[in-house]
Amino acid sequence: QVQVVESGGGLVQPGGSLILSCAISGDFLRVYGMGWYRQAPGKQRELVATETSGGSINYGDSSKGRFSFSRNNDKNIVYLRMNSLEPEDTAVYYCKANIRRQWGRDPNDYWGQGTQVTVSS
Repeated sequence: QVQVVESGGGLVQPGGSLILSCAISGDFLRVYGMGWYRQAPGKQRELVATETSGGSINYGDSSKGRFSFSRNNDKNIVYLRMNSLEPEDTAVYYCKANIRRQWGRDPNDYWGQGTQVTVSS
């Protein structure tokens, strides 16, 4: 079993900041690329920030300049620091991890359950 668990969501006022965390646990060999996505009510899931195969970070248009992705490789934890939050950032934020569980088999994507972020005064 592999667990992808997000934390850090909550209610924040417009202009505020929040830091989300995503931790991987369970039975696996290696964690490759990780990323953050979000889904607002009535909308499709969209990219927030994700690692590329080259090691850089690809940000969605709505998060560029305000959000920052970081990773602790030793602990297989990624963070999303969100600044200057706006009501439009209200969504469930999901973490995705590409994980290899067995040598000789392709890695697969695993998703967390999501953490709610609400930006409101």
